[in-house]
Amino acid sequence: MLNSLHGRRPPSGSGSRTGTPAAGSRQKGVVLMVALIVLVALTLAGIALMRSVDTSTMIAGNLAFQQAATNSGDTGIEYAVSWLETNNSGATLHGNIYAQGYSASRQDPVAGQSWDAFWTSVLAANGQTLQLPSSAAATANATTGNTVSFTIQRLCNAVGDPVSTSVDCAVPQSAANAATSSSKGAGFIQLQVSTAIYYRITSRIVGPRNTVSYVQAIVAL
Repeated sequence: MLNSLHGRRPPSGSGSRTGTPAAGSRQKGVVLMVALIVLVALTLAGIALMRSVDTSTMIAGNLAFQQAATNSGDTGIEYAVSWLETNNSGATLHGNIYAQGYSASRQDPVAGQSWDAFWTSVLAANGQTLQLPSSAAATANATTGNTVSFTIQRLCNAVGDPVSTSVDCAVPQSAANAATSSSKGAGFIQLQVSTAIYYRITSRIVGPRNTVSYVQAIVAL
């Protein structure tokens, strides 16, 4: 009887094992967490890359529009120069001709005022600017959607005959360095160098994406 009792073996599975997961299960859980973290990191990196590409494309597009607007400004400059050459006779340019965008005296932005604010609040508000006629606009302007306006200012401090000292116009430095001394005053020797009058042409171009560009040129006639 004793022998039969001592010879018994406990039933299979009735040992002292607990419900703790095996080491392999714990490792699989850690791998899953690492994979999820890597997946989130890769997703964020992809989003950042897409935003970077979109930003670069937008910047390149804006620069292209800005360059196109600047190039269109040459059309306004050339039109203004042609108008000056056509009307540079007699006393035509001694007074303001606002209907053609011409001012016989110069005006400048005040300290701290941008050219765009000066253009809008002073020049355009007083009718001193002229939009480039469609007949003079280049085909490229029509395709890019740019609108060109310009204003011409004679570089004098007042309207009137530029020979008059009270008008106070800018003159070439070479006129003061003539070989023979001369003066504009009555009774003095006539100037030995012909005096040219300076004109400042400002062209404003408005294009797509709220692009605004300014081009200036100074010509002497």
